Amino acid sequence: MANFTDAATPQQFEELLKKAGKFLTVVHFHAPWAPQCSQMNDVMEELAKEHKCTMFIKLEAEAVPEVSEKYEISSVPTFLFFKGGKKIDRLDGAHAPELTNKVQRLASSGGGPAGMEDVPKEGLNERLKKLINAAPCMLFMKGSPQEPRCGFSRQIVQILKDHNIQYSSFDILSDEEVRQGLKTYSNWPTYPQVYVNGELVGGLDIVKELVESGEIENTFPKTVTLEHRLKSLISKCPVMLFMKGNKEVAKCGFSRQILEIMNSVGVEYDTFDILQDEEVRQGLKAYSNWPTYPQLYVKGELIGGLDIVKELKENGELESVLRGEN
Repeated sequence: MANFTDAATPQQFEELLKKAGKFLTVVHFHAPWAPQCSQMNDVMEELAKEHKCTMFIKLEAEAVPEVSEKYEISSVPTFLFFKGGKKIDRLDGAHAPELTNKVQRLASSGGGPAGMEDVPKEGLNERLKKLINAAPCMLFMKGSPQEPRCGFSRQIVQILKDHNIQYSSFDILSDEEVRQGLKTYSNWPTYPQVYVNGELVGGLDIVKELVESGEIENTFPKTVTLEHRLKSLISKCPVMLFMKGNKEVAKCGFSRQILEIMNSVGVEYDTFDILQDEEVRQGLKAYSNWPTYPQLYVKGELIGGLDIVKELKENGELESVLRGEN
C-alpha cells in the first residue's frame, strides 16, 4: 500500500515527510517486541485504506534513537502527526478510537492541531471531569513527577514532596485535547494546575501562598502510611504484578518476559509501574523481603519473580496458582 510504509533511517523518515507536503502524515514509533504496537499497526493499515491522501509511517523507535530523542519518545506506541513537515499533534499509547478520531479530524482540517471547535464539548468535559476526580489530589503538569518538563512543574512537585502530600498526576504534553480543554473548563490559563476532591486549588503561586500561610496541610489530603499504601496496592486485584512499565509497555527485559508468560495463561491481572513511584519501588522490596522486580502477588501473597513464574509455568502449576487454587 503506497500510503502505508516503513522508514528504516532518519533520512528515509525526513524524505517521506517532505514528500507528503501539506497532507497529513501519521508516524507510529513502535517496537517489534510490543504486541500492542502490532495491534496498532493493524489499525493504521485500516486507516490507510480509508484515508488515501494521508501518509502512514512505521518507525522502530530504538532503531532511530536520534529521531526518538528529538521528539521525546519515551514509550511505545507513540503517534506523531505532521503537516508541511511540522509536528501538529501527538498521541501516546495504544488508543485505537483516539487515533481514529485524530486522523479523521486532522486529515479533514486545514492544518494545525485539532481545534477545540472540532471536539464534542460535552464528551470532552466529561473526560476532563473524570481526570480531575481520578484521585483525591490531581496535578496536571508538564512531564511526570519523576521527569518534570518545565521549571514550574518541577517546583510544585518538590513542594508536594516536601509536605508529604499524596497525589496523582497527568502529563498535559501527552494530550493536546486535555491541555487546551482544561484551560477553558477550569478558567485557568496556565500550568501546572492542582485539584483537590475535584475542585481547582490553583497553580504554583497559589500553592506557594498556602505554604507561606501554613494552610497547605489542611488543604491537601493527608498521606497514608507507606505500609497501608503497599497493602492496598497488593490487594488492588486478586493477581497484581509490580513491574517496570505496564501491561501495554514493558520497560525492561524481565518485565517483558513475565508479561508474555502471564498473557499466555489467560488469567486476569493488573500491573503497577514501579518506575512511576520511587517510594513504592523501594518500600515494597523491604515489605516483601524480595530485592528485585518484577514481583507477582496473588490474593495479597507474594508468589515471587520471573524465575519462580517460569518454574510454575514449566511445571504446569501457574494457572492454578494464579487462580488461587494452590
